[in-house]
Amino acid sequence: MANTAVTENQKLLSEAVIAPRPARKSRDYQQISLYKEVNPLDWEDWRWQMRNRITKLDQISQVVNLTKEEEEGIKNAKGHMAMAVTPYWATLLDPEDPACPIRRQCIPTQNESNISPYEMADPCGEDSDSPAPHLVHRYPDRVLLLATESCAMYCRHCTRRRLVGHAEKVDNSPDRCDAAIDYIRSNKKIRDVLISGGDPLTLEDEVLEDLLKKLRTIPHLEFLRLGTRVPVTLPQRITESLVSMLKKYSPLWMSIHFNHPKEITRRTKIACEMLADSGIPLGSQTVLLKGINDRPSTMRRLMHDLLKIRVRPYYIYQCDLVRGTQHFRTPVEAGINIIEKLRGHTTGYGVPTYVIDAPGGGGKIPINPNYVVSQGKGKYVLRNYEGKVYTYLE
Repeated sequence: MANTAVTENQKLLSEAVIAPRPARKSRDYQQISLYKEVNPLDWEDWRWQMRNRITKLDQISQVVNLTKEEEEGIKNAKGHMAMAVTPYWATLLDPEDPACPIRRQCIPTQNESNISPYEMADPCGEDSDSPAPHLVHRYPDRVLLLATESCAMYCRHCTRRRLVGHAEKVDNSPDRCDAAIDYIRSNKKIRDVLISGGDPLTLEDEVLEDLLKKLRTIPHLEFLRLGTRVPVTLPQRITESLVSMLKKYSPLWMSIHFNHPKEITRRTKIACEMLADSGIPLGSQTVLLKGINDRPSTMRRLMHDLLKIRVRPYYIYQCDLVRGTQHFRTPVEAGINIIEKLRGHTTGYGVPTYVIDAPGGGGKIPINPNYVVSQGKGKYVLRNYEGKVYTYLE
C-alpha cells in the first residue's frame, strides 16, 4: 500500500515538473519575464529556488505592478528584515491587485515603518527565556530550538523579524546548537523539542540530520517537532531523500504555517502527501491577519482544504505585537467570531485553538467564545453553537 502511494506521488511530481499546474489559480512561471528561459528541472530544484529568490525592487517589478507604498516599503526594508520571495511563491501573486493575500505576505510596504508604542522587537519574550544560545525554555517539559535564521521567504508579519532576514551569510554550521543540546541533555524534565528558526527545512539534509541525530541520543526526549513554512513557500524542498531521512527519527511531528486557501496548490498538496505518507503527523499554524484571512468564510475554507491534504488545523494565532505589524492585526473579537463560526458548523477536526501569545513571555493563552451562560453549585447553564440554552447538573 505504501509503495503504491509513493509511486503515485512520484507520478504527480513528474507531471508537475513537466507542466506545474497548481490546483488554485496561478501563473505559469514561464509567463513571467524573469523565468521564461528556466528549465523545468531547474524549477523543481529547491536549491535553484533558494539561489534565485527575489530580493530586489527591479526583480519584483517584473512580477507585479508595484504600488508607491510597496516601492517605498522595499527600499525601507534594507537594514531591517529583507525581502526574499521564492520564484515558486512569485507565481501565486496577483500582478494587479495589491490587496492579494499572497502578495501582502511577502512584499514590504510603507506600513512597516509605522511603529506603535506597544509594539516590541521581541513580543513573546523569547530572549529573556534563553538559558543557552539559540534555545528558549519557557514551559517545564519542552523547549524551542532555533536551528537557523534563514527562511525560504520572509513573511512580513514575522514574529522573529529581529533575528531573520538580516545577515548576508547565516551560520548553519554543524556545531551551532551544541550548547543548546548540552542544556537539553542536562535537564531530564524536557521531553519535547520544537525545532524552528528561521526555518529548519532550509538546512541541507546532512546538517538537519546531524541535529536530529544528536537530539535522538538524549534518552529522556520522547519526540521531536519541526516548525516550518517550507511546504507552503518552497514545496520543491520536500524531496524523497529528505522524507526518507526524517522518517528515521520518528516520532517526528511537523507544524506547517498556512495562512490562506490560495497557498494550497497542487504542488503543496504533493509535498504534504509525501510527508504524510512517510508517517509524519502534520498540523497547521495560522496567523490571523487583517484583510488576508480575518473573514470566517476564508478561514473555514482554509481549514477544510487543510483536512483534505491531511493537515490537522492546530492553532490560530493572534498576530503578535511585533514592531511594524500593526496593519496586520485584527481586533481579538475577529478571532473569537471565527471560532464561533467554526465550532458546531464544521467537524471538530477543522476547529483549531485560537491563542494569544502573551506579551513579555506569558506563553499561549487560549481565547474562546463564552459558552457558559451561568454556573452555580453543581449546575452549569450552557449555550450551544446555535445559541440554544441547556442545563448540565453535576
